[in-house]
Amino acid sequence: MPSLPHSDELIFFVNGRKVIERNADPEVNLLFYVRKRLRLTGTKYSCGGGGCGACTVMVSRYNSMTKTIHHYPATACLVPICSLYGAAVTTVEGVGSIKTRIHPVQERLAKCHGTQCGFCSPGMVMSIYTLLRNHPEPTPEQITKALGGNLCRCTGYRPIVESGKTFCVESTVCELKGSGKCCMDQEDGSLVSRWGKMCTKLYDEDEFQPLDPSQEPIFPPELIRMAKDPNKRRLTFQGERTTWITPATLNDLLELKANFPKAPLVMGNTELGPSIKFKNESHPVFIFPLGLPELHFVNTTGDEGQQQIPLNGPFLERSPEADLKSEEIVSSVYIPYSTQWHFVFGLRMAQRQENAFAIVNAGMSVKFEDGTNTIKKLQMFYGSVGPTTVSASQTCKQLIGRQWDDQMLSDACRWVLDEIYIPPAAEGGMVEYRRTLIISLLFKFYLKVRRGLNQMDPQKFPDIPEKFMSALEDFPIETPQGIQMFQCVDPHQPPQDPVGHPVMHQSAIKHTTGEAVYIDDMPCIDQELFLAPITSTRAHAKIISIDISEALALPGVVDVITAEDVPGDNNYQREIFYAQNEVICVGQIVGTVAADTYAHAREAAKKVKIAYEDIEPRIITIEQALEHNSFLFDEKKIEQGNVEQAFKYVDQIIEGEVHVEGQEHFYMETSSILALPKEEDKEMVLHLGTQYPTRVQEYVAAALNVPRNRIACRMKRTGGAFGGKVAKPAVLGAVSAVAANKTGRPIRFILERGDDMLITAGRHPLLGKYKIGFMNNGVIKAADVKYYVNGGCTPDESEMVVEFIVLKSENAHYIPNFRCRGRACKTNLPSNTAFRGFGFPQGTVVVEAYITAVASQCNLPPEEVKEINMYKRISKTAFKQTFNPEPLRRCWKECLEKSSFYTRKLAAEEFNKKNYWKKRGLAIVPMKFCIGIPTAYYNQAAALVHIYLDGSVLVTHGGCELGQGLYTKMIQVASHELNIPQSYIHLSETSTVTVPNGVFTSGSMGTDINGKAVQNACQTLMARLHPIIRKNPKGKWEDWIAKAFEESISLSATGYFKGYQTNMDWEKGEGNAYPYYVYGAACSEVEVDCLTGAHKLLRTDIFMDAAFSINPTLDIGQVEGAFIQGMGFYTIEELKYSSEGVLYSRSPDDYKIPTVTEIPEEFYVTLVRSQNPIAIYSSKGLGEAGMFLGSSVLFAIYDAVAAARRERGLTKTFVLSSPATPETIRMTCVDQFTDMIPRDDPSTFTPWSIRVS
Repeated sequence: MPSLPHSDELIFFVNGRKVIERNADPEVNLLFYVRKRLRLTGTKYSCGGGGCGACTVMVSRYNSMTKTIHHYPATACLVPICSLYGAAVTTVEGVGSIKTRIHPVQERLAKCHGTQCGFCSPGMVMSIYTLLRNHPEPTPEQITKALGGNLCRCTGYRPIVESGKTFCVESTVCELKGSGKCCMDQEDGSLVSRWGKMCTKLYDEDEFQPLDPSQEPIFPPELIRMAKDPNKRRLTFQGERTTWITPATLNDLLELKANFPKAPLVMGNTELGPSIKFKNESHPVFIFPLGLPELHFVNTTGDEGQQQIPLNGPFLERSPEADLKSEEIVSSVYIPYSTQWHFVFGLRMAQRQENAFAIVNAGMSVKFEDGTNTIKKLQMFYGSVGPTTVSASQTCKQLIGRQWDDQMLSDACRWVLDEIYIPPAAEGGMVEYRRTLIISLLFKFYLKVRRGLNQMDPQKFPDIPEKFMSALEDFPIETPQGIQMFQCVDPHQPPQDPVGHPVMHQSAIKHTTGEAVYIDDMPCIDQELFLAPITSTRAHAKIISIDISEALALPGVVDVITAEDVPGDNNYQREIFYAQNEVICVGQIVGTVAADTYAHAREAAKKVKIAYEDIEPRIITIEQALEHNSFLFDEKKIEQGNVEQAFKYVDQIIEGEVHVEGQEHFYMETSSILALPKEEDKEMVLHLGTQYPTRVQEYVAAALNVPRNRIACRMKRTGGAFGGKVAKPAVLGAVSAVAANKTGRPIRFILERGDDMLITAGRHPLLGKYKIGFMNNGVIKAADVKYYVNGGCTPDESEMVVEFIVLKSENAHYIPNFRCRGRACKTNLPSNTAFRGFGFPQGTVVVEAYITAVASQCNLPPEEVKEINMYKRISKTAFKQTFNPEPLRRCWKECLEKSSFYTRKLAAEEFNKKNYWKKRGLAIVPMKFCIGIPTAYYNQAAALVHIYLDGSVLVTHGGCELGQGLYTKMIQVASHELNIPQSYIHLSETSTVTVPNGVFTSGSMGTDINGKAVQNACQTLMARLHPIIRKNPKGKWEDWIAKAFEESISLSATGYFKGYQTNMDWEKGEGNAYPYYVYGAACSEVEVDCLTGAHKLLRTDIFMDAAFSINPTLDIGQVEGAFIQGMGFYTIEELKYSSEGVLYSRSPDDYKIPTVTEIPEEFYVTLVRSQNPIAIYSSKGLGEAGMFLGSSVLFAIYDAVAAARRERGLTKTFVLSSPATPETIRMTCVDQFTDMIPRDDPSTFTPWSIRVS
């Protein structure tokens, strides 16, 4: 290999400032560079693989040929800095900031409430901003498309799209904006109920500053001069391990290819980048030919040294004889226009519509003898069915000369299945589904060509049946729209009082400017070390030895920490910090490496050698746990009536089981901890994202063997949590604290996305078994239900999750003879943990499933059976707690009426009669959800309020800001109680130093309990100020505070809320388990493609009992965000495990959460008013309730699939377990294609992935 010269200077611009990097390393990406070198932390790390959009920036280049500037969005984590020579980069800081000027994009995203946790917001801003730089007056479709690569886990996307649509020319807001009326309602005054007037306006467009494209920063003139320079030369950047070369000319490129035949060509880095990062690929040399004019323009002159390669089967299958030689490059691709009797189509199916790899894709081409339907030439290529693209060349050969008719199709399907064989244990799984897709896509191609022939000569070629027409088109991507309704504020309320108003999240502007500081945004600390975990690769094994010698020898490595280094308790409350002697799951932390950079720590972690000896049994699934009688806790049970007796007197009995798989939290900010050991008294400070600082403090103190008063946990905000940061940060905090203690240096522990998904686990997979006795009229008389959850290897929150599932197992239905039992299985998987809804979304889907099954057996619509069995009057639950279901009945009734349910159901039935391959389904689900915890002391809270002498107020409490707007609501509470403007009040952070012993922020009770504590502190202060105010009633707040100080009145007060006095006696199976209930109903309509399993969510209506909403915009945001998260859980989110307990799904490439294209095309949310005197200002906690309502999509899919099965003469009752993925939908819509595929004997192979529920 020729020797390489020293590095050139890398010159590019960031936010208008010139950057000259003299030591550019090809392995350094732009995300690392802007965050760690330039300290621009607005651009966020979330996945590191280009799959989430959190790190989106704008890259601008000048094209000297066209003399234009092109702006494009780029994921900074995949952009090598060496590719940026001559480019201008704009990060969110360059768009606008609070310190300079907020850009309209940032302002509108914030004011339209398109931000909750705020971690994805800078990426959203950059995607919309880049679009506006190219299209200052975009269409709604362009907005939706621009956001297709950006993930958000909090908002449900609707307000983000809405903020973008404010830049569109055509009106996208309600015609009657500002009137407080909804155009959906008739002129009958129905918007004015006994609860008062309803509003639909969450923000005021008149506040928005206009977009002025002339005010955008100019492209640096120096870069234009560089681009125009005729004397371009080769650029070389020499890194620590690799070299990056940018050729100046095409000949230069060919010379480099000859000299470095194995060097990859880098263009977008979207394939190579992830392979290097996640698959440990390495290359000593990279060649970057971007900007060579010969590779951008097809030049038809001069053919010397050129050869043509047909893009045929051998080329696409990477046959050596048809591939490029090492010294060759593709200079142009010629795609001829199709001729008159030539049809070409591309088809694909993926887990979701946008931003997803294909499960199977195909390219097909057929050429006919002129004027006939006789096949002259046929080509069929398939992707994702083998290691390369596969050509069905033998099938195509056999079909030459055949007529394009049904007999040809039948033969083609059989032959192509013979020719393209997917082994039963093939990587990626879904084998039978992929086999079915091979012929389903072929059938779609067949129909498209039949239709094309008919359009050319209707007399000669008959058209396809009318009922088949809808199979031709894929689901379009529509821009979502909708209306949000809530109760207007009482006109007599003082204008300064913010309670009840849709107040913007207090950090929203900081979110959109990138100025909100998260853990890894905190400046580096002198001598800090980076921590990388060493995780187990076995599910259940004895540790024979750990060899750390190779790791310690690597540059930058300071230490390797193992169980031996834990000074205190390493197994605290059955939670293990560092594995010792044995490992009990894949992903268990065995050790950590502390090094001067994260790259060095990660490299060293790979070099630690652990010898294992497997231990039996290895338990992965619930079925295996039941076989081995492996449980974490005793059974929990509630019972009413006489179940066994009731079964004797019913008309029918059905039995069944429902599998509900788990869910990954996929919070945008991965688990992040900064541990700072102090010089004296064994003190340590931890900055981290958590929902439960007290537990972190407890676990760290136990691990270090120090009193809790030496450990301070500080929490300002976190980028999403959803239950995943209740228990897990305590273990991770202990792990990092032990490392900080051993090294005596600050530790920065930021989990990579793959490690976070592997180590922290998620929602409990569940198996529900039921036996239901009912009458022929749909009345259910008896139910016996058993629930088993896959708890994983340690207790975590599993016992409480099972308790919640059992206690909430009736949902909205009264069954006089009811028994429910629940148990947590102990398996060799990472411990599952708290997740929004806390068992309710899994357990209650079983309830709705058996009610749907009863309806099917009785030939009744599911909604009728739900209503027949619904609670109707003040009643007692199965555990003897009294409640009033009136708001439930109201939500149900309004949902049926306002969604036009019955009219639309008839329309769907009409659609289904006319369409064979596409079906529509509607479903409505009721909900009775309870907030809080059945243990009273978990409902307590404290607060601390200081008034300073200038009148400003500092509020502190024990709750954590996770994006739900808790801090915003606490400011509203303090403003209301102290009768001062919100601008006077500040919340800095949550800390165990200021408010000790705080309980977790979860269970939908953050506002309930902390609001009461803040209210108590404020009322104490106002009582002290009362004599002063009485003497000077017309004085100003500042005067009263000054006077109080002069009179030695304390201006600081603690507040305390004892908590809701809940209890549950499991011995008796009764108790006052929850403080109150949240009711709701949701109706969803879907359309399903029976050939592929794809579905489209057409419309959702949600009616949520909010009682009195303290902040309607935050509450609606919680409802919408939870609904979309629930919809993902029940449809496309799928965790894949091997039979050895290895989690495959470790990135957004493998695990698909909803994107902007999955949300309902029409989305209507109404907050229904009721009374709840027990809670602050008669409000209700709405953080989790919307999650289960996502199951309305699952049951709408069930309804559509049932319609398809009825038409095909299949059994009425069938089980559609969760999630209803495209695979599940397609394989349940049984037809001639599913019948045609080869099936394998399950006993002859081990499948690539298994179900763990």
